[in-house]
Amino acid sequence: MMKSVFKLMGAILLSLTVMSVYATPVDTYEFKSAENQKRALELAHSLRCPQCQNQNLIDSNSPVAQDLRLEVYQMVDAGKDYDEVIEFMTSRYGDFVLYKPRMEPKTYILWLGPFGLLIVGFLIGFYFVRKQRISQVDDQEISAEEQKELDRLLNRDDQ
Repeated sequence: MMKSVFKLMGAILLSLTVMSVYATPVDTYEFKSAENQKRALELAHSLRCPQCQNQNLIDSNSPVAQDLRLEVYQMVDAGKDYDEVIEFMTSRYGDFVLYKPRMEPKTYILWLGPFGLLIVGFLIGFYFVRKQRISQVDDQEISAEEQKELDRLLNRDDQ
């Protein structure tokens, strides 16, 4: 029994080891300084992979992301600042590569839309709550004729 458990554990360990060989290699770009490396990684984290669409350049393993990472690293090492790298990427791939789009007239709906929907939701909720309260007040009032009929049914006239 113990031998079979050890064999199973060995097989699992062997398969995990073999699978790790197929893992993608880590970028081995050497920066001129640790500050350049930090800036380049921050930039690559803030840019979206054009192929994967839901991953940044660091998290994506696509060939496009690898090429763009290398390009970002080289541009930062060449002395380009944040705005220059962002301008290059957006001119090449459009505003889609930015995880945080710029505040421009064409992106107002992205920035202000959620607040607008929230306000509309509150207004609709307020309208329905108010309408319900008004209908409850209307339902509670009865006319004099209805009161007489109620009294007659409850035999209050006799007393």
